[in-house]
Amino acid sequence: MQVVLLERIAKLGQMGDVVTVKDGYARNFLLPQGKALRANKSNLERFEQDRAQLEARNLERKQDAEAVNAKLDGQTFVVIRSSGDTGQLYGSVSPRDISDLLSEGGFDTARNQVVLSQPIKNLGLHTVAVNLHPEVTSSVIVNVARTLDEAERQAAGEDVTGEQQEDEDTMDLDAVFEEGAKADLSEEDTEEAADEVAEAPAEEAETEEVSEETADSEDDMEEASKD
Repeated sequence: MQVVLLERIAKLGQMGDVVTVKDGYARNFLLPQGKALRANKSNLERFEQDRAQLEARNLERKQDAEAVNAKLDGQTFVVIRSSGDTGQLYGSVSPRDISDLLSEGGFDTARNQVVLSQPIKNLGLHTVAVNLHPEVTSSVIVNVARTLDEAERQAAGEDVTGEQQEDEDTMDLDAVFEEGAKADLSEEDTEEAADEVAEAPAEEAETEEVSEETADSEDDMEEASKD
């Protein structure tokens, strides 16, 4: 389908250009949103009559977008999400989530203005483009973290992704010292208990080896008695 553009469309053309697009794209997006008209004789004549008004309206919208861009560009927005040990989110952050976040921050934006090729699925700092106008685009940082404290440290450049696993690794030893305090054990006794926890796997392995040797000896004695 041939259409005449009523505003600049990225990768398509400028206002007033007559371009050929797929029928579905025209019917579902360009025409209903007032971004283009069918390129027939009457519409082309209408466009020429209204060109000055359309250009004035576009300039006004662009100026409004530039004013918003001056405040929005470079801003950071925090999103709190749960995640696994590797930083993989239990869910995702979608364009709608980001649009709602911007609106809560005082920037009235629609979901289709947020440029995101796919939902955000990991902790971290993510740069996201926001189309305020066909000629004005802001860039914001979406800080996805598990807590506000992690978000602050992450913004400062700290990698907080592996902390949860490290916390689990030290949990057993922390429990030993806590129980020692409750039982009013001496510091030396508590440290010995912690050493026993750390050495438990090695002792278990030694116990298994002794058990295997004992079994072998019993087998040898049984064979000798038979002889």
